[in-house]
Amino acid sequence: MSYAVKERFLTLQGEGVHAGRRAVFVRFAGCNLWTGLERDRATAICQFCDTDFVGMDGEGGGRFPTAEALATAAAETWGMDRDSRFVVLTGGEPMLQVDADLIDALHAENFFIAIESNGTLPVPRTIDWICISPKAESETVQRSGDELKLVWPQEGSNWQDMQDWDFANLLLQPKDAISDPAASKGHLEQAIAFVQAHPKWRLSLQTHKILGLA
Repeated sequence: MSYAVKERFLTLQGEGVHAGRRAVFVRFAGCNLWTGLERDRATAICQFCDTDFVGMDGEGGGRFPTAEALATAAAETWGMDRDSRFVVLTGGEPMLQVDADLIDALHAENFFIAIESNGTLPVPRTIDWICISPKAESETVQRSGDELKLVWPQEGSNWQDMQDWDFANLLLQPKDAISDPAASKGHLEQAIAFVQAHPKWRLSLQTHKILGLA
């Protein structure tokens, strides 16, 4: 199969357990939690998306005809050093496109593979690091992995049940109100209060935005 990629770039992982780690990001086009063909927030199940996953016109984006072609492109983005290669598959929803061929091709290029998924589709354990970010009003079928990252506040989110899912790390991330700094500050305060009250969870910040990185 071919792969539709919105963008591909070298940066630092900004969120979660691997925050601060050099990474190649591969952002796949498309998401199953948007009901319209256009990027219309009024038709979305997920109401707080902060990324553009429509089309293939971003930096390093395009349609890659094979898994090997995409893996080679990711390796070129990383550079010559084959040690400590780290790729983050994200979206949109990457599991709409990620398959065994791509996982094998990235491993052949010596990548440690991380994925950031909404959990509505099964994620194979052959992926090295599974991060799931559940969205209220959608069914989370992937209830195991390395990192559960819950955006907060999120009305209708059953965080109590999530504590019993099979994840090594439970992270709470303040919702970015994007154009409303006061609301973002309030979300941060709510997240801090939540973690103080529920010590199974840890605070995750979007450090790439603080640092001005992609």
